[in-house]
Amino acid sequence: MEHAADGSLLRDGFILLGFALAFVLLFRRLGLGATLGYLVAGAVVGPHVLGLVGDAEAKLGFAELGITMLLFIVGLELSPAKLWRLKEDIFALGTLQVLACGAAITAILALVAQFSVPAALALGMPLALSSTAQVLPMLQSAGRLRTPFGERAFSILLFQDLSIIPMITIIAAMSRNSAQVGGPSGWLLALYTVLAVAGLIAAGRFVLAPLFRWIGNLGEREMFVFAALFTVIASAALMELLGLSTALGAFVAGVMLADSPYRHELEADVEPFRSILLGLFFLAVGMMLDLSAIAERPLFVAGMAAALIVTKASVIFIIGRAFRMPWRPALGLGLLLSQGGEFGFVLLGQAQSGLLIAPEAASLFGAVITLSMATTPFLMMATRAFREAPIDSHGERDGPKADGANALIVGYGRFGQTVAQMLMASGVPVTLIDSDIEMIDVAAEFGAKVYFGDGTRLDLLRQAGASEAELILFCIDGDQIDAGWLESVHEAFPNAAVYVRAFDRRALIKLKNGPARYVVREVLESAVKMARLAMQGLHISTEQIDRAEDMYRSRDRERLRLQIEAGDIRAARERIITQTERDTTAINPGTGAAT
Repeated sequence: MEHAADGSLLRDGFILLGFALAFVLLFRRLGLGATLGYLVAGAVVGPHVLGLVGDAEAKLGFAELGITMLLFIVGLELSPAKLWRLKEDIFALGTLQVLACGAAITAILALVAQFSVPAALALGMPLALSSTAQVLPMLQSAGRLRTPFGERAFSILLFQDLSIIPMITIIAAMSRNSAQVGGPSGWLLALYTVLAVAGLIAAGRFVLAPLFRWIGNLGEREMFVFAALFTVIASAALMELLGLSTALGAFVAGVMLADSPYRHELEADVEPFRSILLGLFFLAVGMMLDLSAIAERPLFVAGMAAALIVTKASVIFIIGRAFRMPWRPALGLGLLLSQGGEFGFVLLGQAQSGLLIAPEAASLFGAVITLSMATTPFLMMATRAFREAPIDSHGERDGPKADGANALIVGYGRFGQTVAQMLMASGVPVTLIDSDIEMIDVAAEFGAKVYFGDGTRLDLLRQAGASEAELILFCIDGDQIDAGWLESVHEAFPNAAVYVRAFDRRALIKLKNGPARYVVREVLESAVKMARLAMQGLHISTEQIDRAEDMYRSRDRERLRLQIEAGDIRAARERIITQTERDTTAINPGTGAAT
């Protein structure tokens, strides 16, 4: 029996991953996004089509960890400074969107579809939410995530992700399930929530920060991954124990670590698990779609999906115009957020377990959400011509905000500190990354914000904003960079110019075929500077000092060229100045000597 269970688990995993891979690649190729690919793959392997994999409920319960991790990552993005800058868009624009769209959809369901008010509200709230998992990758791939338009869309999505917590509470309060009705009262749940949030904040300050610092000092990346997963699951488990939303626990855990030096490392470590589990979540949702119920009422599903899209796009357009957005971006924002979202499936499940809606209704409106998500890429492509303003060669373009980091500096030692200070002195926003915990703590004492992480990992560079950066500067000690890895960096972030600190001539030769814009030998200029000062101390004329420097640099460049051509550090040894020059092109022997 045990072997059969193991075989069944492996077989299910093989089928799910195989179909998911095929459909996601196909839908990506068609420009429809990964989310729709997962949903269709789940429907195909589920009991209503091929019937290859069963027990969707158990898989959905496990995969909801993907939603929890998504909220954790959202929390990590919400540093106090960013929250304050986006406060109007998050709390004003976001609140109006959720309330207005929820009210409009609830009214349509109650008046047109003849649902009861509790059922219409339980359905209207989920449908008011959009798909963070679908919209953010679309903005990122289009290079608009850090633009004013992208930040407004992100602000609305962020408030939607936060609003799921009160929505779950409202659905629980309306529940007709006696098992749920017998739970804690509303005021007691509110007290539990306040105490749990306070406890998580205290744990973040007095437990998690010292824990991550200790693990960082050990240099054990695997333990960092374990600690990150423990943080998410422990905070969610605490909330579940108190009968609260696990999403709230994960979000609070993310927020309390958003300003820590470990933010980017945590994002990079959790992101693969979040992606896999969120994909499994959509697969399970696809498996649970009752296609027979949908086939019985296809016009209802199509009509409700169309009503959802038109209602949300219109309401968001009106709100955008009320916030003084030009009509083209306001229309684009409405269409971009017109679909239902992944949290809608969670709330539909809550409404069904609370006996507010029948299982058939949950399947029908799950299909409505799925169909609305499928339309978004087509809508954005079809309306591009009149959503985009005509090009004005004399006007300002919609570009990245000035507070986004234009430069990533990896390594904040003696070399990186100088590079960073000069860039910041010229007004260039900089993100600093280092893996030395002690150095990070010292830098913090002097007011510098350095993030912990291994800057030679592409996933961490991506989390730190390398896709939008104009410069990536590797200022790392030692000989850790090679041409092959730099090629990977260039392919992943083609818009960023790469600069590298080289340890010595051997490092320069090793990087000869790399895509770096410039490679700087770390001690060359300081050594030349010291030699010039020494010659000035001997009262050698400036003309003779310049001549000596030109001779050295010329010979050094020629020697380096020959070494690179030969691939041998011992090549062109005759170009090294090993004896005092006595001819007229060098230093006058009566006034000093140079080597």
